Amino acid sequence: QVQLVESGGGLVQAGGSLTLSCTASGTFGDYSMGWFRQAPGKEREFVAVISWTGRSTYYADGVKGRFTISRDNAKSTVYLQMNSLGPVDTAVYYCAADREGDGSGRRRYEYDYWGQGTQVTVSS
Repeated sequence: QVQLVESGGGLVQAGGSLTLSCTASGTFGDYSMGWFRQAPGKEREFVAVISWTGRSTYYADGVKGRFTISRDNAKSTVYLQMNSLGPVDTAVYYCAADREGDGSGRRRYEYDYWGQGTQVTVSS
C-alpha cells in the first residue's frame, strides 16, 4: 500500500515556474511514478512518467521541453519542475504510482495509487 501526498501548487504568473513534489509513504522504490492533471470540465490527462530507476522518462507533447520529472528514492519523493507556465497549464495536478510500470505508462488505468491533487493556477 502506498499513500501519496502532493505539494507545491499555487498561483503563478504566465511565464513563471513551479516545482511540485509528491511524497510517498510505504513501498516506493520500484514503482513507476506519473503526473497527471485535470482542468475544469476536462478529463484527467497524462503529463509525465518516470521509471523506478529514474533512467526512463516520458512526457506529453504539450509539456515536453518545459516540464521535467525526477525522483529521489531515498526521500520517497517524485518532482515535477514546471517552467514557462501558461494559462493552459492551470489544473489540479495528481501524482500516481504504478506497481508494474516500466516508465512508459500514460493511461490512468495503469496506475494503482493516487494522491489527492494540488492546484496549479497560472494567471495571464
